[in-house]
Amino acid sequence: MSNKAIFLDRDDTLVEDPGYINNPDQVKLLEGVPEALAELRAMGYKLVVVSNQSGVARGIVTEEVLGRIHKRLEQLLAGEGVSLDRIYYCPYHPEGVIPKYRRDSDHRKPNPGMLLDAARDMDIDLTESWMVGNGPRDIEAGARAGCRTILLDSRGHEQKIQPGERAPDYRAVNLKEVVNIIKMHVRSNQKPPIAAAPAAQPAPQRGEEPQQQLTPSQPTDSEQVNPQQTEKQPTTNQPFGSELRAELLLQSILDQLKLMQRSRMFGESEFSIPRFIAGVVQVAVGFCLLISVWFLLGPDKQTDRLLVALGFAAVLQIMALTLYTMQRPK
Repeated sequence: MSNKAIFLDRDDTLVEDPGYINNPDQVKLLEGVPEALAELRAMGYKLVVVSNQSGVARGIVTEEVLGRIHKRLEQLLAGEGVSLDRIYYCPYHPEGVIPKYRRDSDHRKPNPGMLLDAARDMDIDLTESWMVGNGPRDIEAGARAGCRTILLDSRGHEQKIQPGERAPDYRAVNLKEVVNIIKMHVRSNQKPPIAAAPAAQPAPQRGEEPQQQLTPSQPTDSEQVNPQQTEKQPTTNQPFGSELRAELLLQSILDQLKLMQRSRMFGESEFSIPRFIAGVVQVAVGFCLLISVWFLLGPDKQTDRLLVALGFAAVLQIMALTLYTMQRPK
């Protein structure tokens, strides 16, 4: 049985992109990446990085340093309890300054060479796999290989599909949403189809041979096509079914509410000096009110002292409210 995989671009998909990363210390995981990768692995997917690295051809980074950069990436993920299965990269570019790498390559995205190599090396069924990246080259490479594709609109900017560029199957703002899309897609495809009643076959006439009936699991020789040998046709954004759209929307709302609740729990409960002072002042307000009641119910009803105590209570209460208001999250 073949494996299925999530093919991932590297920069601005897994790690921050400062330009050309040429030092392992520059590797910074994007928020939520380890958790998303762990969920994808739990769903049975191989995790494979496929990255254009023209910085090698341009003389910005050597393959040796690039190896240490990828080692650092694996270390950061391992520290979060998740691992990658393979990392493929293409160091070539037709305008490179290093003669050894100055050429085009079938492995350079939008060409699907890296995905095809991974499919051969790891026995991956590309039709059950996904390509996730933040650029048109990633989408084109994934589509040519026969994968479903998800375009990341990184940094909150929706990318426009230019004329002649292939549209992704789905869009997402981060890897967490990628996980939700894939979950909903898998769940919708697991629903058993409604079987149609077979059409009545006419009884064979005397002397005629019964006609053999083909089922979908018995294609004719002319209908058998290897999906990896055919190029995926350009598509527009694949629309969600109403049920899939609703489930994905509810999941996104639930994730946002959890994030807000976590922020409220751990943000507003932090200790601060103004909040402590406000608490002390609030206690003083209560003490002043008790004194006011004493003056009011006392035998000689000391009105002047009652008004003074109430005045102190009012001033202190305003002070406490001011301190609390200053500490509310913005």
